[in-house]
Amino acid sequence: MGEPAIERLRSTVVSKLTDVPKRILIGRALRSDRLGETLLPKRIALPVFASDPLSSVAYAPGEVLLVLSIAGVTAYHFSPWIAVAVVVLMFTVVASYRQNVHAYPSGGGDYEVANTNLGPRAGLTVASALLVDYVLTVAVSISSGIENLGSAVPFVVEHKVLCAIGVIVLLTLMNLRGVKESGSLFAIPTYVFVAGVFTMIAWGAFRGLVLGDTMRAPTADYVIKPEHQGLAGFALVFLLLRAFSSGCAALTGVEAISNGVPAFRKPKSKNAATTLAMMGLLAVTMFCGIIALAATTDVRMAENPARDLFHNGVPIGEDYVQNPVISQVAEAVFGKGSFLFIVLAAATALVLFLAANTAYNGFPLLGSILAQDRYLPRQLHTRGDRLAFSNGIVLLAGAAGLLVGIYGADSTRLIQLYIVGVFVSFTLSQTGMVRHWNRLLATEQDQTKRRHMIRSRAINAFGAFFTGLVLVVVLVTKFTHGAWVALLGMVIFYATMTAIRKHYDRVAEEIAAPEGPSDDSVRPSRIHSVVLISKIHRPALRALAYAKLMRSDSLEALSVNVDPAETKALREEWERRGIDVPLKVLDSPYREITRPIIEYVKGLRKESPRDAVSVIIPEYVVGHWYEHLLHNQSALRLKGRLLFTPGIMVTSVPYQLQSSEAAKRRARRQAEWNAPGSVRRGPAQVRSKESTEHKS
Repeated sequence: MGEPAIERLRSTVVSKLTDVPKRILIGRALRSDRLGETLLPKRIALPVFASDPLSSVAYAPGEVLLVLSIAGVTAYHFSPWIAVAVVVLMFTVVASYRQNVHAYPSGGGDYEVANTNLGPRAGLTVASALLVDYVLTVAVSISSGIENLGSAVPFVVEHKVLCAIGVIVLLTLMNLRGVKESGSLFAIPTYVFVAGVFTMIAWGAFRGLVLGDTMRAPTADYVIKPEHQGLAGFALVFLLLRAFSSGCAALTGVEAISNGVPAFRKPKSKNAATTLAMMGLLAVTMFCGIIALAATTDVRMAENPARDLFHNGVPIGEDYVQNPVISQVAEAVFGKGSFLFIVLAAATALVLFLAANTAYNGFPLLGSILAQDRYLPRQLHTRGDRLAFSNGIVLLAGAAGLLVGIYGADSTRLIQLYIVGVFVSFTLSQTGMVRHWNRLLATEQDQTKRRHMIRSRAINAFGAFFTGLVLVVVLVTKFTHGAWVALLGMVIFYATMTAIRKHYDRVAEEIAAPEGPSDDSVRPSRIHSVVLISKIHRPALRALAYAKLMRSDSLEALSVNVDPAETKALREEWERRGIDVPLKVLDSPYREITRPIIEYVKGLRKESPRDAVSVIIPEYVVGHWYEHLLHNQSALRLKGRLLFTPGIMVTSVPYQLQSSEAAKRRARRQAEWNAPGSVRRGPAQVRSKESTEHKS
């Protein structure tokens, strides 16, 4: 059995412990030719990719009112105008990204657009911004969902970090099962949430406009103590801009569809553009409806409710839990404890958890593309057993879990870090699209196509200007409130990816095969073979027999004198058997094994630099994971050290113990249905058949 076979056997033995629970959690492995079965129809793609912007209506209106409350309740009358500005921005971004998905359907999204049209640095900036934004999407959405659920279940509030991390783990497992399967699970609650919000808007409008009912939120009688009363001039403008930037949280996740075009069914671009338009229309309608109902029902919100909210002239106090705007509006419209109120509250909490799925689809896809471009480790480019980008999913979950732990699953603190990255990508992407159309217009002669390109360029140019303006507003109004953390994260991602690319480029240049003769292609003058011996047994005799077959220029056995009695017994046994290979024993006064062998082998290389030294190591092949702890440890340490010595070749000569036979039988049975990594390699039978056909 050769060394590749040994490594396969070892991986099979080790994977035995993890494979059964893995299959239970994420399902059986899927063949590569089933990738088409995981592609999404529009009805599933909408909740998968648009759950983030759709669910943001659960907290974006509240963020607007929280900021306006700084100037008191009188500033609330600006909320409809802020909603109009957010709507205009949403339609601008949606129209701009519809051009993106048609022009760049490969799934690179903002990264591909910026990288192609503005250069690698701009592309890497966009990639850094998106990676940060995806991590924050998971952290913010799940933290907000935990807070919504906590208003009904006190245990969740008391253990919010633990519960948030638990939800992250659950979402991770669902996504590891594959995008279509997780999408099907997410579709129902997302559609229930959308239907619930539209029902609330329609019933609220009917009650107010037709029946003439007076609907009042549970906080309608509260009084807000303004932190800064009578704001005017620049201070008021700054406050309104800050409220607008908070409301722009409704746009997060829009770019995920342009990054996820490959996950759509054909025609991919058309389906993605249609899904984008549906998402934009639903999101702005829901956002405006909730803002209007909040104004009608006199919702009151404050950044510090315990201190700034008063009831009957008395501060509410620390025990007060400030419910989200959507919850207060639902209570006013449906009535507290009613069936529709409970359904909407449950759907809201659930869809906020599921909103993180937008990032779970966008982050791994972008990571795969960046890995292909050598900006991230190559492992992120590989699909897992279930045809999902498993490594990217796990990396996203780890980063989001760390962020949730650091910020205590507090959505108010986390949301200050939000939307900086997404508007960086918006602006650079739309600027890149303008250059894309300019390049095509320079060569296009067909007038019909030119008119279409000019219209698309105008849409993208307006999008670049508007999103760039919003980016400046976000940076100015949110920098000291936490946006600097997001910028720092972007810098870290940018520096890390640049370093990874430099490493891959340096390695590629170093290992590139030269055109002419080189030291690597010239045969060594001589080969010195050294067989490591501890005692005479079957593995040692097999290693010696193999070494003789190599026909080296010189061959010797090498042992280390750690125990004088054992060394003496080895010499006597060697002479008694008449083994025709010289035995050299190295002294080791400090009872070390690895260092004397390393120094001896290096000495051989130093004496004859053009010679090659082949170190042959007998090893046991065992069948249970715990047996690995009892054998081959010295061999592993030696191989690890010899890897750094030029001109040294290391060969393992395996000797199969009886336990390895049982492992081989288990591996053979296991390979028939779920060989680890079979999606990437293909089953053994298929490979052997293909290789046979190739040879013939």
